[in-house]
Amino acid sequence: MRTSYLDHPGPIPMAHRGFDVGGLENSMRAFEAAVALGYRYVETDVHATNDGHVVAFHDETLDRVTDRVGTITEMSWRQVSRARIGGVEPVPLLEDLLGSWPELRLNIDIKSPGAILPLVRAIERTRAHDRVCVTSFSDQRRQAAVMRLTQPVATSAGQSSTAAFRAAASLPPLVRSSVVSKALRSVDGVQVPPHRYGIEVVNPTTVTAAHEVGRFVHVWTVNDVPEMVRLLDLGVDGIMTDRADLLKDVLVARGQWPG
Repeated sequence: MRTSYLDHPGPIPMAHRGFDVGGLENSMRAFEAAVALGYRYVETDVHATNDGHVVAFHDETLDRVTDRVGTITEMSWRQVSRARIGGVEPVPLLEDLLGSWPELRLNIDIKSPGAILPLVRAIERTRAHDRVCVTSFSDQRRQAAVMRLTQPVATSAGQSSTAAFRAAASLPPLVRSSVVSKALRSVDGVQVPPHRYGIEVVNPTTVTAAHEVGRFVHVWTVNDVPEMVRLLDLGVDGIMTDRADLLKDVLVARGQWPG
């Protein structure tokens, strides 16, 4: 069942971990900057603390981007809340992100098994089903979350489903659609890099194959203007970027910026 998350005119511009070129990824300041640019979609990742709080944070540990160290799943929310991204910004709770901008749509990547139930509870409490896309590199994690939700959400394929899609997309057109449909039967689309392990993932064939069965193609993480233009010319349905400013400029110049 399609949700209103996907009701967007033209390709979706998505701010990857918010927008900040100074190292404040996945902070409320970064998400606020994306919203200030006019972004309606942001991407984030989730982990859960050992007392069940789900945080918008990419890494398993605090070490790389905060002034503290430790594995999030082994820490309490009280401990994690003391960390500062870039030394200045607190680690946000997912519910704070959902609550601060009630119209903002979130692409949520489940990074650890322990985040599944806390994420489900957060979506249920905030009634955010229509404005989230639940995804994970693990098809099993995504499925475990989706099956526990009381309403449909938008979804994207994990690694196994994406690999099956990529193989199916190369089949002759007469048989391609049925195999692609089977590979993507439980999701609304794929979110992929332009290339993976030296293999071209996003090209006219793969975009056409996805569209033939009504599935979207979102591409990550694209920070180069010529590559943005190339992908938009191919007809992709969304781009995730660390350079929300550059992607906005490209879409404005093409007449594809929303609103």
